[in-house]
Amino acid sequence: MEIQKIHPDIGKFIESLDILTNSKLVKAIELLSVREYHLSMPYSKKIENHLYELRVKNIQNIRVFYTFHQNAIILLHIIAKKSSKLLQKDLETARRRLNWLQ
Repeated sequence: MEIQKIHPDIGKFIESLDILTNSKLVKAIELLSVREYHLSMPYSKKIENHLYELRVKNIQNIRVFYTFHQNAIILLHIIAKKSSKLLQKDLETARRRLNWLQ
């Protein structure tokens, strides 16, 4: 399945990562494109209706919020997770971009 980024900041964020984290993230995204809806923990987790989280653990814990839309996987938002809970502002950003998409 094709991968698309909904916002240019996502690409910039990925490019800013160290080589090892970037490599792990690219592999996780490739795995998502192959496994699609069948990718589960520890790689992917459903957050709510139509909103999922791709998880990459390394020196930095990276979270990519995504959805499935018109035979594509849409990357909505990406963060370096620093606390045990997701921040409400990050969830709101992902939800806002998801709503814009629909």
